[in-house]
Amino acid sequence: MANFGWAYVDCSTAGGGGQAAGPTGSLQFLTGANATSGSTHLLYHTGGYGEHVSNTLVLSGNMVITGTLSASVFNYENISIIDATGSTFFGNTIDDIHSRTGSLEIWSGTTAILTSSAYSQQTFVRGFGANYTRVTSSHHTASTSDYILGIVATVTPPGNVMITIPSASTFGAGALLVIKDQQTSPRGLSNITLTCSAGASYGFDGASTYVLTGTMPAISLYSNGANWFVF
Repeated sequence: MANFGWAYVDCSTAGGGGQAAGPTGSLQFLTGANATSGSTHLLYHTGGYGEHVSNTLVLSGNMVITGTLSASVFNYENISIIDATGSTFFGNTIDDIHSRTGSLEIWSGTTAILTSSAYSQQTFVRGFGANYTRVTSSHHTASTSDYILGIVATVTPPGNVMITIPSASTFGAGALLVIKDQQTSPRGLSNITLTCSAGASYGFDGASTYVLTGTMPAISLYSNGANWFVF
């Protein structure tokens, strides 16, 4: 029968000798001497049984998979340690959310690269790099993905470089922005002016505009969710 890629098992005593054995719902496995059997450790329930819904395969033991395991949902219960090696990938769209309860640590050997404590609610990093945007346009609008804006754009006097900072509520409370003039040559009568969006009710330390003047000035802003503040 191996040449045909299938096997026939007759569970009736009249036809095939009743070789299939084991508890109801058990999957069959070869025990030797051309006999099959089943076990309570590997059961398939066609109907609801206890805490299990219909059409559920239940393994109460260990499983070793040498190929690929695919599933729509994985539920981990009573897990104290998940040990994995190699690369891992989570999610396939930007609206996927990966939530966890507890602290997070990332190590390189014996060196802590990032630690985030659920107890102290503090996060520490060994080194930090933020998104940098080089601004070459005389009119630029910051975005929520920005952290550092390096202004290299110049405008012939008396024109100014205009940087629009969207509402603090768009960025959210605690958001940070750093704006730095990277033009080493004096701007003369020109300057860098931070402005709010048209018709906005928020501001920078209460003002609707903020002007950066002098040689290579810089400003740091933080949001409280309603307004921007200089610090």
